[in-house]
Amino acid sequence: MHTDGAALFLFAHQDDEFGVLQHIADYRRCGVPVACAYLTDGQGRRARAARRNAESRAVLGRLGVAPQAIVFAGEALGIADANLPLQLDAAQAWITRWLDTHGPVAALHIPAWEGGHQDHDALHALAVALAEQHGLLARTWQFPLYRAAGVPVPLARVLAPLSANGQVHARRIAWHDRLRNLHCCLSYPSQASTWLLLFPPVLWHYLAHGVESLQPVAPARTLERPHDGPLYYEQRRFFTWPRMQLALAAWRARLSTGQPPEGKR
Repeated sequence: MHTDGAALFLFAHQDDEFGVLQHIADYRRCGVPVACAYLTDGQGRRARAARRNAESRAVLGRLGVAPQAIVFAGEALGIADANLPLQLDAAQAWITRWLDTHGPVAALHIPAWEGGHQDHDALHALAVALAEQHGLLARTWQFPLYRAAGVPVPLARVLAPLSANGQVHARRIAWHDRLRNLHCCLSYPSQASTWLLLFPPVLWHYLAHGVESLQPVAPARTLERPHDGPLYYEQRRFFTWPRMQLALAAWRARLSTGQPPEGKR
């Protein structure tokens, strides 16, 4: 674990922190500053953004993260849940400023490139490109959340690293920490319907494996389909891989040429 500088965590949604609860807790135990940012407002028909913000703030506070180190950028930017692939320019500008205010950086943690949710993959591709610009690739790590399981939706594989994403660095979790983390996973009442599906496989993972995994990142990987077969967000009819490719290609073209964001030309 690097302890020189802050440990940064980028999340697409409030509750995405469930994939790195142990790493956050361990950083704080070592006295490493932790800063977390959420890039969509997380708002839906059943939950207001403020409620979801409060839930994640409470979970992170239990792990030792200072309130002032938690930023809900997506709400401030007006980036709606499920729309991050379509608002990459605003997210890029904000993350760039955020990274610039946290130097040096011990490590940057981002959702895995796994085809689970379109916001996760969009944030991954965006963050990897910016990490490369800031010389942070070697200190950037991806964490799995959920992905297609090869079984009927809405079932998913949870906390399962993809082999295509590289070497897995698995951290063993002590039993008392497993119990705390599981309690944290039950601390999102606004997302009860989602966690009704997620919690059983998360519970099994903690009981059977008891590890939390990170993998390195690579810019070239974000040009590849996350895995063969239908992606989870395709199975749920939330988004499609061709739309993701188009959105990322258009954004990369603007990034490489220095063009202003769409709508601001």
